[in-house]
Amino acid sequence: MTAEVIVDLRSDTVTRPNATMRTAMANAEVGDDLSGEDPTVNQLESLAASLLGKQAAMYVPTGTMANQLAIRAMSRPGSELICPSRAHVYCYEDAGAARNAGVQVRPLHDELGVITPDQVTTAGKGRHHHLRRCRFS
Repeated sequence: MTAEVIVDLRSDTVTRPNATMRTAMANAEVGDDLSGEDPTVNQLESLAASLLGKQAAMYVPTGTMANQLAIRAMSRPGSELICPSRAHVYCYEDAGAARNAGVQVRPLHDELGVITPDQVTTAGKGRHHHLRRCRFS
Protein backbone atom coordinates (compact mmCIF):
# COMPACT_ATOMS: atom_id res chain seq x y z
CA MET A 1 0.00 0.00 0.00
CA THR A 2 1.37 3.42 -0.99
CA ALA A 3 1.31 6.23 1.52
CA GLU A 4 -0.74 9.27 0.52
CA VAL A 5 1.46 12.25 -0.34
CA ILE A 6 0.17 15.63 0.75
CA VAL A 7 1.60 18.77 -0.80
CA ASP A 8 1.21 21.83 1.39
CA LEU A 9 0.46 24.80 -0.88
CA ARG A 10 -0.51 27.29 1.84
CA SER A 11 2.55 29.41 1.33
CA ASP A 12 6.01 29.41 -0.17
CA THR A 13 7.35 29.94 3.37
CA VAL A 14 6.05 26.69 4.91
CA THR A 15 8.10 24.47 2.63
CA ARG A 16 11.29 23.20 4.22
CA PRO A 17 13.91 21.63 1.96
CA ASN A 18 15.09 18.18 3.01
CA ALA A 19 18.71 16.99 2.71
CA THR A 20 18.27 15.78 -0.87
CA MET A 21 16.79 19.11 -1.91
CA ARG A 22 19.60 21.04 -0.21
CA THR A 23 22.20 18.92 -1.98
CA ALA A 24 20.51 19.50 -5.34
CA MET A 25 20.49 23.26 -4.70
CA ALA A 26 24.14 23.30 -3.64
CA ASN A 27 25.18 21.34 -6.73
CA ALA A 28 22.97 23.16 -9.24
CA GLU A 29 24.69 24.75 -12.20
CA VAL A 30 23.97 28.47 -12.10
CA GLY A 31 24.30 31.48 -14.36
CA ASP A 32 22.75 34.85 -15.04
CA ASP A 33 19.01 34.28 -15.30
CA LEU A 34 18.39 37.81 -16.56
CA SER A 35 20.53 37.07 -19.60
CA GLY A 36 18.98 33.62 -20.04
CA GLU A 37 22.27 31.99 -19.07
CA ASP A 38 21.16 30.00 -16.01
CA PRO A 39 20.92 26.39 -17.25
CA THR A 40 18.99 25.23 -14.18
CA VAL A 41 16.31 27.92 -14.56
CA ASN A 42 16.19 27.35 -18.33
CA GLN A 43 15.65 23.62 -17.77
CA LEU A 44 12.93 24.26 -15.18
CA GLU A 45 11.12 26.72 -17.46
CA SER A 46 11.37 24.32 -20.40
CA LEU A 47 10.01 21.44 -18.33
CA ALA A 48 7.11 23.55 -17.02
CA ALA A 49 6.22 24.76 -20.53
CA SER A 50 6.33 21.21 -21.86
CA LEU A 51 4.18 19.81 -19.04
CA LEU A 52 1.59 22.55 -19.55
CA GLY A 53 1.64 22.42 -23.34
CA LYS A 54 2.87 26.02 -23.66
CA GLN A 55 5.55 27.62 -25.82
CA ALA A 56 7.41 29.03 -22.85
CA ALA A 57 7.32 29.45 -19.08
CA MET A 58 8.79 31.94 -16.66
CA TYR A 59 10.31 31.11 -13.27
CA VAL A 60 9.33 33.35 -10.38
CA PRO A 61 10.68 32.83 -6.87
CA THR A 62 7.45 33.21 -4.87
CA GLY A 63 3.77 32.39 -5.05
CA THR A 64 2.95 36.04 -4.36
CA MET A 65 4.97 37.13 -7.37
CA ALA A 66 3.24 34.49 -9.50
CA ASN A 67 -0.19 35.69 -8.32
CA GLN A 68 0.62 39.33 -9.06
CA LEU A 69 1.98 38.52 -12.53
CA ALA A 70 -1.09 36.42 -13.33
CA ILE A 71 -3.47 39.15 -12.17
CA ARG A 72 -1.64 41.75 -14.26
CA ALA A 73 -1.56 39.52 -17.34
CA MET A 74 -5.18 38.38 -17.12
CA SER A 75 -7.02 41.55 -16.16
CA ARG A 76 -7.54 45.16 -17.11
CA PRO A 77 -7.09 48.14 -14.82
CA GLY A 78 -10.42 49.02 -13.24
CA SER A 79 -11.71 45.45 -13.25
CA GLU A 80 -12.57 43.30 -10.28
CA LEU A 81 -11.03 40.04 -9.11
CA ILE A 82 -13.52 37.81 -7.30
CA CYS A 83 -11.96 35.33 -4.90
CA PRO A 84 -12.71 33.29 -1.77
CA SER A 85 -12.51 35.37 1.42
CA ARG A 86 -9.56 33.28 2.62
CA ALA A 87 -7.61 33.53 -0.64
CA HIS A 88 -3.93 34.36 -0.25
CA VAL A 89 -4.24 37.18 -2.78
CA TYR A 90 -6.84 38.85 -0.53
CA CYS A 91 -5.57 38.04 2.96
CA TYR A 92 -1.81 38.33 2.56
CA GLU A 93 -0.94 40.32 -0.53
CA ASP A 94 -2.37 43.56 0.82
CA ALA A 95 -3.19 45.97 -2.00
CA GLY A 96 -0.81 44.33 -4.48
CA ALA A 97 -3.50 43.76 -7.11
CA ALA A 98 -4.64 47.37 -6.85
CA ARG A 99 -1.11 48.75 -6.97
CA ASN A 100 0.36 46.43 -9.59
CA ALA A 101 -2.62 45.89 -11.88
CA GLY A 102 -5.24 48.49 -10.98
CA VAL A 103 -7.60 45.68 -9.97
CA GLN A 104 -9.94 45.67 -6.97
CA VAL A 105 -10.07 42.37 -5.05
CA ARG A 106 -13.58 41.39 -3.96
CA PRO A 107 -13.78 38.52 -1.47
CA LEU A 108 -16.81 36.24 -1.29
CA HIS A 109 -17.74 34.05 1.66
CA ASP A 110 -16.38 30.59 1.06
CA GLU A 111 -16.76 27.11 2.42
CA LEU A 112 -13.24 25.76 2.92
CA GLY A 113 -11.76 28.00 0.24
CA VAL A 114 -14.31 27.20 -2.47
CA ILE A 115 -16.78 29.64 -4.01
CA THR A 116 -19.64 28.43 -6.18
CA PRO A 117 -20.51 29.45 -9.74
CA ASP A 118 -23.78 30.89 -8.41
CA GLN A 119 -21.86 33.15 -6.01
CA VAL A 120 -19.75 34.47 -8.88
CA THR A 121 -22.84 35.04 -11.05
CA THR A 122 -24.63 36.89 -8.25
CA ALA A 123 -21.56 39.00 -7.48
CA GLY A 124 -21.19 39.91 -11.15
CA LYS A 125 -24.78 41.15 -11.47
CA GLY A 126 -24.10 44.26 -9.42
CA ARG A 127 -20.88 45.28 -11.10
CA HIS A 128 -22.41 48.07 -13.21
CA HIS A 129 -24.35 49.63 -10.34
CA HIS A 130 -22.71 53.01 -10.95
CA LEU A 131 -24.29 53.19 -14.40
CA ARG A 132 -27.87 52.96 -13.07
CA ARG A 133 -29.87 56.12 -12.57
CA CYS A 134 -30.20 57.20 -8.98
CA ARG A 135 -33.48 58.47 -7.65
CA PHE A 136 -33.44 60.98 -4.86
CA SER A 137 -36.49 61.56 -2.68
